Amino acid sequence: MKALLSSTYFGPIQWYQKLNRYDECLIERHESFIKQTYRNRMIIPTTNGPLSLTIPTNHNTSLAMKDIRISDHANWRHVHWNALLSAYGESPFFEYYQDDIRPFFEKKYEFLFDFNMETTEKMIELLDIRPKISITEAYIQSKELKENDEIKDFRDAIRPKKPLPDAEFAPQRYYQVYEQKHGFQPNMSILDLLFNEGNEAIFYL
Repeated sequence: MKALLSSTYFGPIQWYQKLNRYDECLIERHESFIKQTYRNRMIIPTTNGPLSLTIPTNHNTSLAMKDIRISDHANWRHVHWNALLSAYGESPFFEYYQDDIRPFFEKKYEFLFDFNMETTEKMIELLDIRPKISITEAYIQSKELKENDEIKDFRDAIRPKKPLPDAEFAPQRYYQVYEQKHGFQPNMSILDLLFNEGNEAIFYL
């Protein structure tokens, strides 16, 4: 089976579970950009509760995802990295992995899709998973999917607000720095799992 996915900014655990469990994953490059989704947003637990970190874009919602440019507005790289430092400075594995992650907040990328794919490739390496990934050559229409039962479409199912039911995904509890204060927060950014579980993160995927 193949999973059809949107690209994500250090996406949630559910998204990476698809990478790990499906025979092949197709990353949609030609869909229209949708705001307030994991395409340019990650969510992490903090001392004040879940925090959304959003990459600003010079976007036009009529543009394809592949054409969305990253904006330098509000010094977001500095803001996001400082948020990670604050949230994970005391986590078990942040110090071990920070040199792998920091460069993404130092280098300027022009296109969001390219940035997302590079972060995905790095996470695949750090998680020690070996997915088969292909990039779509054209937008895959719902009609095509109805005629092909070998592809499951998760493009709009995995999202921060009102996610669609996913019988394949059941969040597993793992150590979180702020669990005693706010309770366990499921399906956070993959960085949360990595910084808290290290090389055992793969067992939650």
